[in-house]
Amino acid sequence: MKKSASIIVSGIVQGVGFRWFVEREANKLQLCGWVKNLSNGNVAIEVEGDDALIRELIRTVKIGNRSSHVTGVEVEWGEFRGNYSSFSIRF
Repeated sequence: MKKSASIIVSGIVQGVGFRWFVEREANKLQLCGWVKNLSNGNVAIEVEGDDALIRELIRTVKIGNRSSHVTGVEVEWGEFRGNYSSFSIRF
């Protein structure tokens, strides 16, 4: 079943390659959407795709990459809208 999710990741997630990590993992899972840094130090992720694959991305994001330290992940689920054709980093 396809869904969308808005995800906010907090912790040490900027300046440590976290967005590239998320982009790589989302592309491996063939998910669509984007990731970007927020001005408050968090990272926002908008993702669409198969529910089980989004959940897998969330599990991976909670662990983070080698240089990050994730302290929180908030997820808001939504209906699949088909807004994206690929996954990218937004600046």
